[in-house]
Amino acid sequence: MLFGISIYGIVQGVGFRPFIYNLALKQALNGYVTNNGKGVYIELESSYRDMYQFMDKIQNQKPPLSQIYTFTITLKNNTVIYKDFTIKQSESGTQFTAMIPSDIAMCKDCETELNDKSNRRYQYPFITCTNCGPRYSIIKNLPYDRCNTSMDKFKMCTKCKQEYTNPKDRRYHAQPIGCFDCGVKLTLIDNNGTSSYINCIDDVVKYIKDGKIVAIKGIGGYHLVCDAKNDNAVQLLRDRKNRPTKPFAVMVKDIDMIKDIANINNKERELLSSNKRPIVLCKQKENIQISSLVSPKIDQIGLFLPYTPIHTLILEKLNRAIVATSANISGEPLCKTYDEIIKLSYIWDYCLDNDRDIVNSCDDSIGYIENDKTFMLRVARGYSPKYLKLPNTIDKNILSLGANQKSTVCIAIKDKVILSPYIGDLDSIKSVEHLKSHIGTLKRIYNFEPDIIVCDKHPSYESSKLAIEMTEENQNLKLIQVQHHYAHILSTMGINKIKTKVLGVSFDGTGFGDDGNLWGGEFLVCDKSGYKRVGYFKYFKLLGGETAIKEPRRVALSFLFEIYGKKAFELNNHTINSFSSNELKTLFTIWKKDINSPLTSSCGRLFDCVASILNIVQKSSYEGESGLILESLYDDSVLESYKFSFENSQIDFSKIVIQILKESDKTISVSKFFNTLIEIIYMIYKKYNLPLVISGGVFQNRVLMRLLMKKIPDAIVPNNFVSNDGAISYGQMIYLSENY
Repeated sequence: MLFGISIYGIVQGVGFRPFIYNLALKQALNGYVTNNGKGVYIELESSYRDMYQFMDKIQNQKPPLSQIYTFTITLKNNTVIYKDFTIKQSESGTQFTAMIPSDIAMCKDCETELNDKSNRRYQYPFITCTNCGPRYSIIKNLPYDRCNTSMDKFKMCTKCKQEYTNPKDRRYHAQPIGCFDCGVKLTLIDNNGTSSYINCIDDVVKYIKDGKIVAIKGIGGYHLVCDAKNDNAVQLLRDRKNRPTKPFAVMVKDIDMIKDIANINNKERELLSSNKRPIVLCKQKENIQISSLVSPKIDQIGLFLPYTPIHTLILEKLNRAIVATSANISGEPLCKTYDEIIKLSYIWDYCLDNDRDIVNSCDDSIGYIENDKTFMLRVARGYSPKYLKLPNTIDKNILSLGANQKSTVCIAIKDKVILSPYIGDLDSIKSVEHLKSHIGTLKRIYNFEPDIIVCDKHPSYESSKLAIEMTEENQNLKLIQVQHHYAHILSTMGINKIKTKVLGVSFDGTGFGDDGNLWGGEFLVCDKSGYKRVGYFKYFKLLGGETAIKEPRRVALSFLFEIYGKKAFELNNHTINSFSSNELKTLFTIWKKDINSPLTSSCGRLFDCVASILNIVQKSSYEGESGLILESLYDDSVLESYKFSFENSQIDFSKIVIQILKESDKTISVSKFFNTLIEIIYMIYKKYNLPLVISGGVFQNRVLMRLLMKKIPDAIVPNNFVSNDGAISYGQMIYLSENY
């Protein structure tokens, strides 16, 4: 009998075809295997018994990087007689839905060869095989063949060609394959543009030890690197990059070095050591042997292990931790080309470059562990593109453009969703162009043209402007807008396959509300067909609009004006004392006359209010600073909370502010504030007696998430996904799948 077997999942670029080939040879089965637009297709001459045995081995012995989502088996007319089993050339198709594998950290086999003096790839900085290395970052088109990647310009030497064409070899059809003779080459450049090709790794190690700043081209972009123990080097990097206090990530050579810096549990160790190698937020030890300037004022640090041979070679020789932060100008995308990194030569002293083009930039992923669950702050390298499912099959192509911060986009084909890597904040012309490039990548690779575009309701979001622009240029495109916080809840519902009515809690910085105000502390009773707003923080004024988001003291002052009116001038507290008398008079006039003072219910701004009153942060130097520092001050032994009211669907935070003003202990104030937020959620949760679904950027806060899961163990959280605005595009897609 002849069977046709179609396998859908991550089955291209992961050694799946040679695995099938060798499996068929062991069972003495004839036929062929090939890549096609959907995944892998097999024709197999076999009895039913042998075919089922074959499929059982596929599922249980598949290559380590592969994932099988679905497979179908059909009985075909036996008109062809196969004399052997072969691997056929990839098929082309009109529209691809095959999954592109993510960029994966160097595997153990390659690491062994890297350190083996007898191996021809000993210390080769780009060693790779079918089980590791670049994938998404080098692909131009599907199917995933070398000619469709940025490796197409490198002609394989005889030895590499033999490995590449041998189905029994670990490097069979490993598209990034190369060696010293035919592969990618390193270049070391100083900030005057002078190049060197000799002793690049050794020189980089020396420069880092000397306190220099080095740019290093990785898989998905460039890092800016310096010695994490050297105060002068870290401060120099902060000064040059204009990044006063925002924490830096730190790369270390192994788990033992991580244990010298942070307290980690088994789950954190597992995540750090995984082949995805994200940055993992860990609890810092006291008196650690790295600079206090790396993550000032907070008790956690972002750590990650080397994921490329280049990083491994450098860290082995350096034997110390390095700061490794994205090479970009604030508000602009990660650098991925020589022309882009050379524009940052005022920041770095030397640049370790190479001649493999990065087709698709991809930043480092970031996550943390709480209550044995993994929460992502950024879904990118190692996790992207991310493939998700829709609850229903749709007959239109949909493109969703997400929000404005932590931007992502995704496309839907039938019941499949392909989510882009983290794009970033759309705060500049370059960042908007970066957004467009990711849309272009998805359209090109998947031969995709949208019928419907979905975006946020905020009229000032660059993503919304782009959606409107695209529909104006093409009258056949339909535009649908989805409310921001509803999309947040739908994203968590989608990830967890929730179909019932729920109580959704969406806490974030700001989002455009149905009444034109800036929502951000929302309780929504909803399902996939619609929502009702049943609770929110009573509106308060953002003095100066966008400026108030960067100055927590303005948020606190707004509450003080609401509570005390003009008598607030007479108060003696940290918020009032941070302003001059003229500033106070001007801001009171602004508050009184509603001049550039939009109303908001934002929970994120409540963190700012508390941080200002307690003199923790008056002016922010980065987004989320207040929340991070408050998190570090929380004391688990404080069990009390503040009294609050819930009337006419509103929580009046000004009543909590009055209580905070009477506190003398900063730690107690912070702890009671966190406890109060949990009590508010719990009270409304008990009132509605519905499944509780959580989303929104405020829930990136580890303390808040930990307390919530302890208080309400059944809370439905975005496990293995983001709660911030990176989730919005997927939430928009979930809405469309139910309501188109």
